[in-house]
Amino acid sequence: MAKPGIPKGTRDFSPAEVAKRTYIINTIKQNFEKFGYQPIETPSFENSETLLGKYGEEGDRLIFKILNSGDKVKKADLQALSENNLARFSNSLSEKALRYDLTVPFARYVVQHQNEIEFPFKRYQIQPVWRADNPQKGRFREFYQCDADVVGSKSLWQEVELVQLYDAVFTALDLKGVTVKINNRKILSGIAEVIGASDKLIDFTVALDKLDKIGEDGVKAEMLAKGIAEDAIQKVQPLFNFTGTTNDKLEKLAQLLQTSEEGMKGVEELRFITTNAEKLGLQTAALDLDVTLARGLNYYTGAIFEVAAPKEVKLGSIGGGGRYDDLTGIFGLKNVSGVGISFGLDRIYLVLEELNKFPETVTVTSQAIFLNLGDAEAFYAMQAITTLRRAGLKVEMYPEAAKMDKQYKHAERRNIPITITAGKNEIEKNIFTVKNLQTGDKTEVTLQELQQLLTK
Repeated sequence: MAKPGIPKGTRDFSPAEVAKRTYIINTIKQNFEKFGYQPIETPSFENSETLLGKYGEEGDRLIFKILNSGDKVKKADLQALSENNLARFSNSLSEKALRYDLTVPFARYVVQHQNEIEFPFKRYQIQPVWRADNPQKGRFREFYQCDADVVGSKSLWQEVELVQLYDAVFTALDLKGVTVKINNRKILSGIAEVIGASDKLIDFTVALDKLDKIGEDGVKAEMLAKGIAEDAIQKVQPLFNFTGTTNDKLEKLAQLLQTSEEGMKGVEELRFITTNAEKLGLQTAALDLDVTLARGLNYYTGAIFEVAAPKEVKLGSIGGGGRYDDLTGIFGLKNVSGVGISFGLDRIYLVLEELNKFPETVTVTSQAIFLNLGDAEAFYAMQAITTLRRAGLKVEMYPEAAKMDKQYKHAERRNIPITITAGKNEIEKNIFTVKNLQTGDKTEVTLQELQQLLTK
């Protein structure tokens, strides 16, 4: 029989890992709600037409498609297979796909439920997504996204608030050294316009977005390969070493983009967001204008965000998002602007683990375990356990009347700090013997005193 395993790019989680993930999720969730966002959930899979064509060519290749079953398999386009058109053949075999992110399903949700929604609508969503990516450190095929979006408002105060939301979450997680990078797609469009490469905007932005991964030479080579002229690439040379304060960068951009109406609008939007965010003050995160930030998703139209982990952790982004002026338009609802951000749960976990930032109290375990000395003693113990659980305490009893040494070792392996003995002597006195496994100290207490002890 083959050794059991799981698909590449997926993971099992132990109780300790689940506890740590829950700690992150709860921290994010509490801050989402503090900022006025409401929860929704959508199905794990959508109709293929809902997802395909919304993420660009690269994104479409990473969408997991669900194979049709039953008679629907007969609809397969065999001619496409004979013509070696694998994309068309694949699409004919599948009508549904696992969601690639939470934003496009959210746009579908808004359109489908538009008559039930009060706009502006602030929603958050914490659910898994799937991508047929190449697994590596911090990159998985199944992972959670934690999204917050607001639709129905074009106000740039929403962007300012989202910067604050990032800062609030990372402050609550005690994660210092995080940088919220910001740019604007209008600026990128303006740059493409002034260098004469407007027809290559997507190729230009996708290549530029890879600067931190493949370096300046790699970006230039990719741009050349995509048909962007060498003289056009030379015009954007200053972008590869764009330094100075936020205000310095905005002034340089204003000079570069003075002939582009679209580009200048992007500069003014960035000026509003960065100026107000900095005036209001950030507790933990740093805000950085990164003109090479592009994010390779087609639907962003305004501000774009990407969160970089602390420099001592060699990991990619741990969050991102941006403004999309008409994402719902692809589903028939025009002129509904939205903006949102996402937290990368799995990468945040890796950062907190590497920096040893998880509180010791996070791990889920029982506060105490009652030792089992026989049926009569177990019933006495269970009466106390019932009372303690109803008081909100986490307690349990070893299921069998096994040797005491075995029961103590079980408690130690489970990291349960306290054992409670209830033998004949304790039953006669209506008390319990409590042992602290760390210090070895023993104490005799009443049930009321035990409840007070565990509550502390």
